[in-house]
Amino acid sequence: MDEVAPTRPGATRLPGDQSAPAAADVLSAMRAFRTAETAMRRRTRGSMGMGENDLLAVQFLMRRQQGGQHVSPKDLAAYLGISSASTTVLIDRLVKSGHVVRQPHPSDRRAIRIIATPTSHREVRETLDDMNQRMLEAAEQLSTEEARAVIGFLKTVREIVELPGEHGDVLDEDVDHELAPARRRA
Repeated sequence: MDEVAPTRPGATRLPGDQSAPAAADVLSAMRAFRTAETAMRRRTRGSMGMGENDLLAVQFLMRRQQGGQHVSPKDLAAYLGISSASTTVLIDRLVKSGHVVRQPHPSDRRAIRIIATPTSHREVRETLDDMNQRMLEAAEQLSTEEARAVIGFLKTVREIVELPGEHGDVLDEDVDHELAPARRRA
């Protein structure tokens, strides 16, 4: 009988072992997911010709627009954790590439809002919809109890990684930018 590689010293898991996974197994699975997600984001950025902050900005704008909210350059800078000068450069680049437009704010004529274009929406959908659908199908396989457990666990872990630990912030390459983008500095 083949053994599954143990996740911690002294642990042996046999194929078909129905016992509850150990905490180390859960963390190992999370790391494997993060590695796969990071690779997917890299491929997505490459196919869209965008840098990391560019894609994060477009996704943020799309989420906010979907919720009926306006986004100012200041909002975008706060979300990404970058300076106003870096935000201006980023917005200029996204305007030039056709991914966003600047529009006057509807109720404050001194302000502008940043809007993701239909081109951005289409590119993101074309790039991510199939994967998102497969992930949704996997989530639909969970029972209500399992879904609650996963949601609770991920919420707790997110709260842990959003706060600096006793050793300070994690290294930049360890940050999950979707969960805590404001930690990054340009």
